[in-house]
Amino acid sequence: MAKAPIEILIDTREQRPYLFNTITPLPPITHIVTLKTGDYSLKGFKDKIAIERKSLTDAFGTFGRGRSRFVRELLRMTEYDFAAVIIEADWTNIIRNPPARSKLNPKTIHASVVAWQIRYGIHFWCVPNRAFGEKTTYRLLERFYNDHKRGLANGKNAESSQN
Repeated sequence: MAKAPIEILIDTREQRPYLFNTITPLPPITHIVTLKTGDYSLKGFKDKIAIERKSLTDAFGTFGRGRSRFVRELLRMTEYDFAAVIIEADWTNIIRNPPARSKLNPKTIHASVVAWQIRYGIHFWCVPNRAFGEKTTYRLLERFYNDHKRGLANGKNAESSQN
């Protein structure tokens, strides 16, 4: 019997949504819905997992002039079992190649990510490019879904689990 693909929820406000069409063996089923927090979640778990996606330019804007709104979003994310922010740029690009029009010091991005991970327990993933961000988002959603199906969520029965 073939394994059914997971069903990913994509927020209606996501401007450049991941298509997940390179995922194997089965691409997931996607639904465009309004999420109260984040850009991606899972059918049946939309109040349990949230993943926010940021391009490099968007990250600089959000961490600068959009900071207050973003901190409110991070606070909402603390209510989830798992929450992450995917930034489509690795640390080298963030520090050495900030967007041309940004006046935000790249070190502020680093300091903010460190502080927010400590304060809010949100996972930040700085990935080398959009394709890697898409795969990372899928793998996080897939792992969350599979762990919940197997009763391994939040460390339950974790000692007997296998990756």
